[in-house]
Amino acid sequence: MDKVTLTVKEASEMIGLSTATIYNMCASGQLPHTRARSRIIFYRPTLEKWLAGELL
Repeated sequence: MDKVTLTVKEASEMIGLSTATIYNMCASGQLPHTRARSRIIFYRPTLEKWLAGELL
């Protein structure tokens, strides 16, 4: 069973971008994410929809 939540590193590997780019996209609101205290968390189903172009 795949993990439902992803770290920045895991999301960067899934998307194929560097972690620095992931942080920049989060800061500019281009990538759907949430924060848990100071950590950035991604939900796999949301990222999959974003990658498929279903989320803008």
